Amino acid sequence: MTEREQQIFQLIKQDPMIPQQDIADKLGISRSAVAGHIMNMTNKGIILGKGYILSESQYAVVIGGANMDILGQPQQAMHQGDSNPGVVSCSPGGVGRNIAENIARLGTEVRLISVVGNDTYGQLIIDKTRLAGVDVSLVMKLSDGTTSTYLSLLNEEGDMQVAVSDMSILDKLTIESLEPHIEVLKRAEVIVVDTNLSESVLEYIFSQFADKPIFVDTVSSTKSVKIKPYLSHIHTLKPNIKEAQSLSDLPHHNADDLETIADWFLNQGTQRIFLSLGEEGVFYKDAQGSQHFPTVSTDIKNANGAGDAFLAGLVHSYINKWSVERSSEFAMAAASVALSDVATINPNFSENAVKRVLNEAEC
Repeated sequence: MTEREQQIFQLIKQDPMIPQQDIADKLGISRSAVAGHIMNMTNKGIILGKGYILSESQYAVVIGGANMDILGQPQQAMHQGDSNPGVVSCSPGGVGRNIAENIARLGTEVRLISVVGNDTYGQLIIDKTRLAGVDVSLVMKLSDGTTSTYLSLLNEEGDMQVAVSDMSILDKLTIESLEPHIEVLKRAEVIVVDTNLSESVLEYIFSQFADKPIFVDTVSSTKSVKIKPYLSHIHTLKPNIKEAQSLSDLPHHNADDLETIADWFLNQGTQRIFLSLGEEGVFYKDAQGSQHFPTVSTDIKNANGAGDAFLAGLVHSYINKWSVERSSEFAMAAASVALSDVATINPNFSENAVKRVLNEAEC
């Protein structure tokens, strides 16, 4: 589906009897444009008949953090202990939410389970995420907490120097709040979790949905240790090398150590591991073998969103049943697209944008 079709799909899903004019008003386009999109969606088999009967497509469910990102970047080299002229921006973020938006922008149906406060930031996150094509009907809006906020400071080259996060509201995403969504989770093609979730919620997900492919974003070295007891339940794991070392207690001095670290995870029962090596690319291993995938060259504007885009690329590839090699190359190109814009999520991020990067890399 195109981005506009995804937006129309979500509106129809919420109200199957919604008039075309109401869709047009909500999206700021003409009624005739809506009619054209609906005709295309009918031809594609997305809409099955009158009354907007929607086909039951394969989808991913992402469970994780949703917060407001406040990002500052100086124009020149950072002067510690002083005010630095630069640019400050504010946009919806959160590892889980970012992964969900990137998945939607790639054209895969995705549903987000998260929690926000009943405040301006919370409503903005819901509205912006919905417009990106994510089903946000399972996002809880609570009055007894404030929306999570993530404050990060980059250097002049776009690399993160320090960050502060206030994600206490995510503790209110409990087992009890997940239980009404069991059927949605059971029907999902893939479940994605980030380690911002509480240990009790992670344990519940891994035990209740052990038969589902579960993809995990480790978020940070500190938070990654939460998943150590459940490595045998993980289908796809994407840690960076520091997070992998925190989990395995193994050293990393050279390329041979990557095999040793990856083997440790496979011996714990993890099916696939993608070790992020920063500028050196990604090291992949599963039971069939291992391979190193180099980075795709790009002008780095902001490194914050690359990991989220990479995992989204893996989810999109898995649902499309692509080979490991194609999946890895696609995910690397997705990360490259994310790196090329100052925003955590590149507004031009799409499957076509990723494919263009792949085509350019082959030339």
